[in-house]
Amino acid sequence: MRSQLYNYYKNTIIRDLIREFRYENIHQVPKIVKININRGLGQDGQNSKVLENNVNEIALITGQKPIITYAKKSISGFKIREKTPIGIAVTLRKEKMYIFLEKLIHLALPRIRDFRGINTSSFDGRGNYNLGIKEQLIFPEIEYDKIDKIRGLDINIVTTALNDLEAKRLLTLLGMPFRKNSL
Repeated sequence: MRSQLYNYYKNTIIRDLIREFRYENIHQVPKIVKININRGLGQDGQNSKVLENNVNEIALITGQKPIITYAKKSISGFKIREKTPIGIAVTLRKEKMYIFLEKLIHLALPRIRDFRGINTSSFDGRGNYNLGIKEQLIFPEIEYDKIDKIRGLDINIVTTALNDLEAKRLLTLLGMPFRKNSL
């Protein structure tokens, strides 16, 4: 079963983008390739219980088990030794990607306190969008009583768009709630 967002992209958004940007080939139409979600843990990663809780939390949010990232070298200023866990990351593709994006747009982002839209200055110049979330409680799967500490996460949406304008239009048509007065 396909997600409703993917069906909407296939049936409506592709046609709208071809009309708007005058693409000559359907393969020129921008699409979302993958969504990367990661969380840095710092010194909390050395505590196995905290690490396990964070892995379970990200797995609940994304529907896919994340990998643990390790320090490549020791940094004494941050009290980090080589090969100690410092973060977790997950890459979503295809169906899970669209399901997560649908949940992010329609359920999680509207739950942010005083939400007025997301910033459009977070495009990277190559058509990819980066979004930082300050607390995991905006996701409906997370129960307030079961978290030990409020932590954020980074979301990176990778598209095939050639520039930020095309990527912004694609994400706007998908329903991403951008602020009205920017870009």
